[in-house]
Amino acid sequence: MDWHLAQLNVARLLAPVDDPAIADFYDNLDNMNSLAERSPGYVWRLQTDEGDATALHPIDDDELIIINLTVWEDVKALADYVFRSDHAAFLRRRREWFERYGSAYLALWWVPAGTLPTIDDALARLAHIEQHGPTPTAFTFARRFAPPDDGSPIDADLNDVCLA
Repeated sequence: MDWHLAQLNVARLLAPVDDPAIADFYDNLDNMNSLAERSPGYVWRLQTDEGDATALHPIDDDELIIINLTVWEDVKALADYVFRSDHAAFLRRRREWFERYGSAYLALWWVPAGTLPTIDDALARLAHIEQHGPTPTAFTFARRFAPPDDGSPIDADLNDVCLA
């Protein structure tokens, strides 16, 4: 069976979407989404008719909490986009727009190729990390697991990725 990597990232904005304090984040969102879509290994991202997922508020209906739910061919493809593309500079500015999230904010997990994760499944994976830490059910960049029944080694070249 072929596998793809699902990814959920949760963040809480410092201000409402129409606040000038976070305008630069929203002004660059289309560019970052377009960059992801052009990146090698990109498969899919959750989006509304507006082209992003910022109008979705599945956590406590809190309008300041936004999610990013994507699917990639593998961990390396996602890591290359997050840490080695122009997205990395955007990521370094995250404290300008987002609060420090008080609990688990990232979940990675394997899905059968061709399967798209649901928001409910993604939130369950995040809760799994919160309760059990990283396991093959849901994990992080810092503690990764190979696809089920794969037996291949973890991507050693990702060990030097700075997550701070």
